[in-house]
Amino acid sequence: MVKAYAQEYSYKHPWERVTSASWKKFADAENKRTLSHILEVDTLNHKLDPSTGKLYTTRAITVHAPGPWFLRKIVRQDVCHCVESTVVDAQARSMQLTTNNISLEKFIEVEEKIRYDPHPENPNGWTLCRQETSIRIKPLSALASMAEKVEQRCAEKFVQNSAKGREVMEKICKYLEAESKGISF
Repeated sequence: MVKAYAQEYSYKHPWERVTSASWKKFADAENKRTLSHILEVDTLNHKLDPSTGKLYTTRAITVHAPGPWFLRKIVRQDVCHCVESTVVDAQARSMQLTTNNISLEKFIEVEEKIRYDPHPENPNGWTLCRQETSIRIKPLSALASMAEKVEQRCAEKFVQNSAKGREVMEKICKYLEAESKGISF
């Protein structure tokens, strides 16, 4: 079984500001308190394709992911390592991030896709964020009857963490807006 959900969020900030905030989201110490489940973020590579102008990046993200007690007993780990691949097309004003877990994959597969595009109602002033996440518990005899509940719990945690991420993004956008107007905090 696969638990999937999608959500949309409208930032009342231009695409350039929102995508800048996305890059800064994990850098600030105060944001790290809000996003305490993110333990470490490292850029593995980045490449600017001169023929298309697209930026390609790959980051390693380490996440504190304590699951239910019975899952921790089976998995014996509460840290998950993920790989995030990002494509930024500044000309088309599009940023797409895809994140997959690379640890715990014997037990669970998670894929998160986030896309930032200019909002159709106000393309120069707002940004539409679309997020899709799928979670699949792999069949294990010990978890077969619990898989649906575990997937649901994981989905709920992802929704909570997404809200925290949006909160941080909004804060960074407001900071960047003030900075562009010459106002300092």
